[in-house]
Amino acid sequence: MKKLIDKLIEKLLALPLKQKYLLGFVVVVLLLAAVKPFVYPTEEGSDEAIFEENVVTQNLSHDKKKHHRILSVPNYKAAFPDSQSVQIVAANKWGVRPVKNREDAEARKKELVYVGESPYYHVDKLNSSIPYLVPRAALLLQDIGQAFYDSLYMKGVPLNQLIVTSIMRSMDDVKKLQRHNGNATDNSCHLYGTTFDICYNRYHALDQEVRNDTLKWVLSEVLRDIRRDKRAYIKYEVKQGCFHMTVR
Repeated sequence: MKKLIDKLIEKLLALPLKQKYLLGFVVVVLLLAAVKPFVYPTEEGSDEAIFEENVVTQNLSHDKKKHHRILSVPNYKAAFPDSQSVQIVAANKWGVRPVKNREDAEARKKELVYVGESPYYHVDKLNSSIPYLVPRAALLLQDIGQAFYDSLYMKGVPLNQLIVTSIMRSMDDVKKLQRHNGNATDNSCHLYGTTFDICYNRYHALDQEVRNDTLKWVLSEVLRDIRRDKRAYIKYEVKQGCFHMTVR
């Protein structure tokens, strides 16, 4: 290093003033680089060492993202108790006049929204209902599906779509149901386009299949928040294996 500096000084003295200045600057930089390890040694515990350690730690913690815990709800029936008598009031408030059949529903597009396809949920094959909702209920369904995706991501669970099993029923649908199901009511909330069912024991896998209980726990958290925000009345249906809900 000393020989190199001596040669640079010789050349520096032989150069014009402007070039002397530039080369002099280079010599100073080299001198500082040469003496730094002796004057300012980087020891364990020094500010520089701590800074480097913090950078490495931050990078590692970024790669290993901490996922949120899955908590579910303490009791499904207690968390989602809203019966037919409660939901029918909201259905009458926000719903449309019951449709006679599918053709009638399609003719009333100003009042109803088609919900047969969405990236946020999967619609099951509908045997006793048609894929229409009032705009308020359609937005609720989409928001539930999106919140479910977000929650799965934050908890580190592979993406699965919700499955919608029942939507709007026409008067013809209700008559058909009553032939096979004595409990089917004439004044179902599904008649008004405000109500839909999401099953809790089946899901549509996008990444990979997950234990149904895990997905049910996540879904219950999402629906609990929806109900707390007073966006829907929700009933936990044991026999039908679904969450039955009406927009508020």
